Amino acid sequence: MSDIATDLVAEVDAVFRSRVERGVAPSSVWGVFDRTGLVASGGHGDRGDGSAPDADSVYRIASCTKSVTAATLLALVADGRVRLDDPVTAYVPAFADVALPSADSPVPTLRMLLTMAAGFPTDDPWADRQESITDADLDHVLRSGLLFDSVPGTRFAYSNLGYALLGRVIAVAAGAPYTRVATDTVLRPLGLHDTVFRAADARGFVVTGVRPHGGAWEPLPLTGPGAFSPIGGLFSTVTDLARWGSHLASAFTGAPEPGRVSPADRRLMQQAMRVVPPAVVPTSRRATAYGFGLFVEQDPRFGELVSHSGGYPGFSAHMRWSVRDGLGVVAFENATQAKVSVAADTALDLVLASGVPERDGDLPVQPAPGTGRTADATRAAQGAVSRLLADWDDDLADAICTPNVAMDVPYERRRRAVAEAVAAVGADLTAAPVGEQSSAPSHLRWWLPGTTGRLRVEIRLAPLAAGLVQTLIVAAEPSER
Repeated sequence: MSDIATDLVAEVDAVFRSRVERGVAPSSVWGVFDRTGLVASGGHGDRGDGSAPDADSVYRIASCTKSVTAATLLALVADGRVRLDDPVTAYVPAFADVALPSADSPVPTLRMLLTMAAGFPTDDPWADRQESITDADLDHVLRSGLLFDSVPGTRFAYSNLGYALLGRVIAVAAGAPYTRVATDTVLRPLGLHDTVFRAADARGFVVTGVRPHGGAWEPLPLTGPGAFSPIGGLFSTVTDLARWGSHLASAFTGAPEPGRVSPADRRLMQQAMRVVPPAVVPTSRRATAYGFGLFVEQDPRFGELVSHSGGYPGFSAHMRWSVRDGLGVVAFENATQAKVSVAADTALDLVLASGVPERDGDLPVQPAPGTGRTADATRAAQGAVSRLLADWDDDLADAICTPNVAMDVPYERRRRAVAEAVAAVGADLTAAPVGEQSSAPSHLRWWLPGTTGRLRVEIRLAPLAAGLVQTLIVAAEPSER
């Protein structure tokens, strides 16, 4: 992907340029990254000094901060300073004054807070204005009581308050302010020097956030760090956020990047932990869940997509990537409710589609981390099945298949069905596959060319170390006339 095609760059760039031309925001900047880092970027409009934004222009990234908060907490878990199933009251005593919604309600745990399942109402408009409040102010909020939309631990509801509480947990457990712990634990070790909690600490040009008013853009003041910084207090650049995204995505490779947050914990962040009801994301085209500080979407073509949006007064941010391919997009705009996520979603679809041919059967097969032995066994089974199809022998079938294969469809019937399928498309059983597809390391589907179509062969291994085939499908796919 490092040699991203010029026409693809132009197509992605046009998505964001059109938003400035339509007046969605005064500036828009984007970047595409792969497992090596940022590979393309562009910017449009006026960032506030008469220049178009670039990959080093500094924007508020708002709730994209939550992934950093989650990662910081997991590092403390790894150090033994906190446990995911600890009640929040163990670190935030003021929460003990909160009346829970029912007599049998559990006190929210750190895991519930991470997965947006503490039962609190969704709170974006209110929480977005709370960043600079003090710890004492947050304690006062708690002691004054909270409302609940559900019993803690029972359902998803996006909660900034929950992540503000996690920031307090981090500070108490580490014995230092949240902003310092997050910076020292996650940001600086990765070289994210342009990702900061104070605008004054930024090295690049800091873009001013605006909102529409009276046919013009009205500048909005920047808030400073406080008790709600863990929900969205970071400023960053396209370059830095792409680096963060590629670091998280690398956890799914065979050679993940090392880091203060282990590859196992980075994978944990990107797991579907709590189902997000469709009503919460009514415009989504995919099944969606929440992990630890990240959304996880299931796409039928591109697999799992990990993402998070950020919206603060004056700013809109989004980051998203493919777990399978490690390709991602980050994008920022400087207008309230600009929803740059819509453009970033479109852009990543374009990038992923450019590497995934429409014709079924051409998806690359990439084993997940730790599954090399399974993938090797599947390849060995593919070779054995190819020999079996070319010259059927029941003894060979017994040697490479689990007993259910013969029980489900007797060998005589299978032999006859294979011969009929081969004849139907004139398949060449000695030819190399013309396409392959895999949904898991233990699964493989491939196609053999024929004079009037192609032959589809599909196997799935049983969970046995011997690498035996439990599913064997052979089907003719005639050419369209």
